[in-house]
Amino acid sequence: MKVIAWITEGTWPACIDATRAQAPQDADITLLHVTPADVPGAAHGAFAGLLGRGHPERDPGTRVERLAAASGGRLLTEAAQRLGRPCGRAERTGRVEREVVAAAEGAGLLILARDGDRTRLGPRSLGPAGRFIVDHAPCPVLLVWPGTAPGVTTIPPPPPPPRPPHHR
Repeated sequence: MKVIAWITEGTWPACIDATRAQAPQDADITLLHVTPADVPGAAHGAFAGLLGRGHPERDPGTRVERLAAASGGRLLTEAAQRLGRPCGRAERTGRVEREVVAAAEGAGLLILARDGDRTRLGPRSLGPAGRFIVDHAPCPVLLVWPGTAPGVTTIPPPPPPPRPPHHR
C-alpha cells in the first residue's frame, strides 16, 4: 500500500505519529512537503516591478526559493527521523492543495493534519488547503488533530430553524 503523509511546518509531528500507528509495516510511505509557489513569485514580482530591472543577480525571489527548499528539506529529514522506518521524501512547489491531491493519486491512504482553528470542533478546523484536499483526494484520507482534540462541548451550535415566510 502506498501511503502519503503531508508534512507541514506546524503539524508534521501529528502526521508522523499517525503514519507510524496506521500505516501497515510493508507500506510504501512517502513524506510530502509542498512549498507554495506564490511566495517566491511575489518576491520576484516585487523586485522586478520596484527595484531590479536590469539586475537579476539581486532578485530576492531566487534566495527565497533556496531558503524554502532548504527549510522543506530539513523538515522532511526531521520527519523521517521521527518516523523511524524506511520512507521516501518528495518535495513539490506549486499550489499546495493541488500538489497534495496530485501526489495522492494512486495512494491507498493520505494522512494530513487539520490546518485551521484548533480551539474547537467543527468545519473551521480545516483551513482552505485542508478542506480542498479532503474534498478532492483520490484516495482514503486520515485526518488527524495536531495535538489534543478539543472537547465535544466546543461543537458549534446548530443553525437556527428557518423562519416561516412572511405573508402580507
